[in-house]
Formats: sequence, structure tokens, C-alpha cells
Amino acid sequence: MHIITFKRLSVFWDVHPDAEQPLRAWFHHARRAAWRTPADVKQDFAGASIIADNWVVFNIKGNTYRLVVKIEYRLGRIYIRYVGTHRAYDEIDATTI
Repeated sequence: MHIITFKRLSVFWDVHPDAEQPLRAWFHHARRAAWRTPADVKQDFAGASIIADNWVVFNIKGNTYRLVVKIEYRLGRIYIRYVGTHRAYDEIDATTI
């Protein structure tokens, strides 16, 4: 998969250094993935939440952080839309970011 806006991850872990290793692990796994459907994502990340219109929420570092992406399965692209703390995630609408 082609991941767009990796910089959002690195900017986040500059502020939250404990998120770097888990975000890097997610990035390397997702980059090598060949997800064609939401079921493929769930097979790799059982704790991921599939929400409307191909949006996916990943729990990072034991649910300390949340990563919200939009996946264009046909194009093989992942757009990183949001990365934040669990508390900050509770304040947003993940389908409109």
C-alpha cells in the first residue's frame, strides 16, 4: 500500500516519543500489505474499527493513541487523516476529518 502523509506520524511522535515505535511498526506493516477489502485490514489488525466510507481507526500502543486513515482499496492508497491521543480522538468526528 502507498501511504500518503507519513509526516503526520513523525510530527506526532516528536511530541509523543513513546508513540514512535508503535507507529513505525504500523507503517511498515501497512506499507507491505495488499489490502483489497476492509476484511483484509481486520485480518491483520483485529482491533481496528472500520467506519463509514472506507475509514479505519487503528488503536496504537495499547489504545493509548488513535490513528485514523482513509483507504482507497482500488488504488492501493492509505491517507493518514488523524493521529492523536485517545482522549483527543473522543473529541472529534472521525468521519469528517
